[in-house]
Amino acid sequence: MPNAPCPMPHAQFHKMNSIDEVAEALNEGDYRGAARLLKALLKESPENPWVQLYVARLYEETDKLEAAEKVYRKLLRQARNPKVVGQARQGLKRVETIPKERRKEAIARATANPDRRQLGVLVLEPIADELKTEAARRFARIMQLQPYSARLLLPSRSWRMYRTGAIGELRVFVAELRQAEIPCFCATVEQINQIPIFKVRYFQAISPGASVVCKNRSNQLGQLAFDWSEVNHVVTALMPIFKEVAVQNHRRTRTNYKEKTSDYVGICDLHLQNRGCILRLCQETYQFQEGVTFTPVLDKAFSGSNVKIDSLSVNLRWQTLLKFLQEKLVLAGVQSDFNFFAETALPESNMLEYIDSQIEFWRYAPSNWDPAFQLYSGLILLRRSL
Repeated sequence: MPNAPCPMPHAQFHKMNSIDEVAEALNEGDYRGAARLLKALLKESPENPWVQLYVARLYEETDKLEAAEKVYRKLLRQARNPKVVGQARQGLKRVETIPKERRKEAIARATANPDRRQLGVLVLEPIADELKTEAARRFARIMQLQPYSARLLLPSRSWRMYRTGAIGELRVFVAELRQAEIPCFCATVEQINQIPIFKVRYFQAISPGASVVCKNRSNQLGQLAFDWSEVNHVVTALMPIFKEVAVQNHRRTRTNYKEKTSDYVGICDLHLQNRGCILRLCQETYQFQEGVTFTPVLDKAFSGSNVKIDSLSVNLRWQTLLKFLQEKLVLAGVQSDFNFFAETALPESNMLEYIDSQIEFWRYAPSNWDPAFQLYSGLILLRRSL
C-alpha cells in the first residue's frame, strides 16, 4: 500500500484557499471582494507568485491594463512555477491585444463618415528630456514600436511631422497619446488649404497701425489694414533654392546631374489669429522701392561713402525689414525652427502634393520645401483651435 501524501502545512493551505476565493470573486465580477482578499494576501506574502498573478488579473479585469502589463512582465522575468509563467504569458497577450482591438474598432467608427476620411497629418510636440523615458514606453505601446525607437521619435525642441492618414484614424491616435501625456495634435490638409494667404507687395503705412498692398489667392491686388496688436505669431524661414549641377561619372561616358543648394530666400509670415489669415512677405517678391522705405543702418565700411540706398543688396534690405518687424512685434510669438519640421515633413511627398503652397518665387522645378512651409505655418495658425 503506497504511503499516504503528507498533509499540506496549514499556512500554505490557507493561502491557496484564499487564492481560490480570489479567483471565484473575479469570476463573479466581485472586484471589491477580490481586492479585499488580495490586500490581506499581499500583507502576508507580497512576493508570492500566485498572489502577484491575481493582482495582475484584478488590474486586467478592472481595465488597468498598463498596471497589469507591468505585473505580468515581472512574473515572466522572475517566476519559476510553470503554471504561473504560462498564465502570466496568456495574460500579457490579452492586455496587449485588448488596446489593439479597441483601437481597431474606434478607427472603424471614426472613419465610417466620408468626411472623416480626409487626408490629415499628426504632429508630435516637444517633450522635456526628463519625461522622455516614461513617455517613450507609453508611446511605444500605443504605436507598437520598440522603446528605443520610440524615444528617438519624441522631439525635444520642435514639432515632428509623424504620421499621415485619414483624419478620423489620426484623431483616435491623438486621443490615446494625449491620455498618455504625449503632446500632439492633428489637422486636415483641407484646413491648411482653406487658410487665406495674402502675399504682401509692400507696406503702405506703418503708424499707428499698418496697411499693406497685397495679392489674394486669385492674384487680385488690394489693400489690407491691421493693428500691430493683431499679429500674434511671426513665422520665419530661409527657403533653399536649388540648381542642377553636372556630375561627371568616373568613366566619363556621360554627364549626370544632381540638385545643389545655390542660395536661400527669406520668408516671413505674420499671423492674424482672430481673422484666421496670414500675411506672407517674401524676400524675392517684396517691392522695396514702393511704399514705406526701410533704411538700412550702414556699418563702418559704408560710413562716409557715396553708396546710394537704392544700390544696396536685397538681402540687406530684407534684414532691415525683419529687424523693424521684430521691434514692432515684441509681444508676438516667433517660430523660426521650420528646418527641423521640414526634415520630418519632406519625406511625405504624397501628402505634400495636395497642399497649395502659395509661395511665388521662381524655381526651375517644383520643390516639396514650399508646401512643407505652408503646412508648418498653417499648423501654427490652427494650433489653438485643434
